[in-house]
Amino acid sequence: MLPVAKTISRGVHKIGVRSISSVIPKTDIELKDFQIKNEPVLSYLPGSQERQDLEAALKSLADVTEDIPIVIGGKEYRTEHVQYQPMPHDHQKKVAKFYWATPELVNKAIDVSLKAKADWEKVPIDEKIDMFLRVSDDMATKYRALLNATTMLGQAKTVIQAEIDSAAELIDFFRFNTFFAKELFQYQPISEHPEQTLNLMRYRSLEGFIASVTPFNFTAIAGNLAYTPTVMGNVTLWKPSDTAILSNYLIYKIFRDAGFPDGVVNFLPSDGPVFGKAVTAHPELAAVNFTGSVPTFQWLWKAVGDNIHSYKGFPKLVGECGGKNYHFVHPTAEVGTVVASTIRSAFEYQGQKCSACSRVYVPESLWPQIKEGLVETQKTLKVGPVTEFDSFMSAVIDKKSFDRISGYIDHAKSSPNTTIVAGGKYDDSVGYFVEPTVVHTTDPTDRIFKEEIFGPVVTVFVYPDQKVESTMKSIGEHTPYALTGALYCNDQNFADMATETLKGTAGNFYVNDKSTGSVVGQQPFGGARLSGTNDKAGGPHYMLKWASAQSIKQTFVPLHDVGYPYMKS
Repeated sequence: MLPVAKTISRGVHKIGVRSISSVIPKTDIELKDFQIKNEPVLSYLPGSQERQDLEAALKSLADVTEDIPIVIGGKEYRTEHVQYQPMPHDHQKKVAKFYWATPELVNKAIDVSLKAKADWEKVPIDEKIDMFLRVSDDMATKYRALLNATTMLGQAKTVIQAEIDSAAELIDFFRFNTFFAKELFQYQPISEHPEQTLNLMRYRSLEGFIASVTPFNFTAIAGNLAYTPTVMGNVTLWKPSDTAILSNYLIYKIFRDAGFPDGVVNFLPSDGPVFGKAVTAHPELAAVNFTGSVPTFQWLWKAVGDNIHSYKGFPKLVGECGGKNYHFVHPTAEVGTVVASTIRSAFEYQGQKCSACSRVYVPESLWPQIKEGLVETQKTLKVGPVTEFDSFMSAVIDKKSFDRISGYIDHAKSSPNTTIVAGGKYDDSVGYFVEPTVVHTTDPTDRIFKEEIFGPVVTVFVYPDQKVESTMKSIGEHTPYALTGALYCNDQNFADMATETLKGTAGNFYVNDKSTGSVVGQQPFGGARLSGTNDKAGGPHYMLKWASAQSIKQTFVPLHDVGYPYMKS
């Protein structure tokens, strides 16, 4: 295969003197080259400029309840279905007042988005990329503090957890996804004799609209699901999480103020079933882009299946649904690393990361040391308001989450198979606070070891050292999920075997490192089984999900004969 630049330049040079040249505009296949790198994570040390900026942003939002409308085609709508987003660490305070869209408004947004799509598709992809890169630069500078502050107050993230999410990862998604889009065009099909026949490939948008349903736990994921598909010419209906409205609306405003066209992304806070029924019933649904719970994604998938006869095409379903992520500790593991990384993975952001460690396999020989390390470290973790910068973790997201997590803790206290090793307290009188909790179970089939909790609870199963191999092989049988997993081991032969054996148990697999912390462009993220469709956000193939490729063959030599040489005597 000829390099793309050589193939196209040869073809265009040869056909340029002919009566008809290539029918594909250069703007469809030739993009400006550029390079990117990961956004640095700032330190927020006392006295630093970024800390002063963040403190000022937090102060400006502390006693404000922002009124946030539904936005369709740039026009604001408000309904009688009024909702509020509480501040998780002080739930009497409301950071946002917002409104649920009616079915009529959802359908209006579909119509508006499809009209906007006609013009948006015509914008050269280079211009789209330039806009995203400008927005990314704005987010890295003048909007950084505000993005972090809205995420901290609205979603109860500590400074570092906001910085790695609503600043660094959000910026990385937009920069890397535009880079990956550009890289798609580096491949062009083989043209053996381009002066005679030229083969090209271009990427179109999907036909119809995309429904983007986004989670509370990562501001970056919300922005990515709502905006990244538009790089390829698509339009989206964005249903943000009720518990992330404040930060998500800020993303919408940043794009709007940067000149992003009205109607390309429509901001639709909604009751889940209302939104889901409306979008899955529409014949022009092109895709569902989802991050959330397994039952919700299964409902959407079934609704698409039930309506499959009514669609103009076959909608794509892209989903990430969480996991029951593991740390497997081999007898040769380094204890200090196991303790520190398990604490971080299980308890940072209150265990509300899709990738958070919630089950640990520990050999009997190391359990006394690891237990002591977990207990003593847990005692040092401050649980408090995000505005107090020495807090290691804060409140869980809402009352529903608090009740679910506390229910698992109560189960751990009452089950004959489980014992609370550290933590175990919870209090929702001021904020939805749950202590970081370590549980020991004697039964790996206990529900606390199998089910996703999505909170600061990690359960340890202690296995006999002589059963290390059989225990490792059983990991995939203990839960239906397969998102992330980590192996702690300093035995090369076992590590090699385990990596092969466990390859189906995690879409993101770590060796001597924690199960959380994937970075865009470094560890593309996603898992299979009930963890989702493993489409690897943050990786080079993600953009193909939002493009419909077209192959074009153009011949410049007249064809007059219908026969073939071998047919002649």
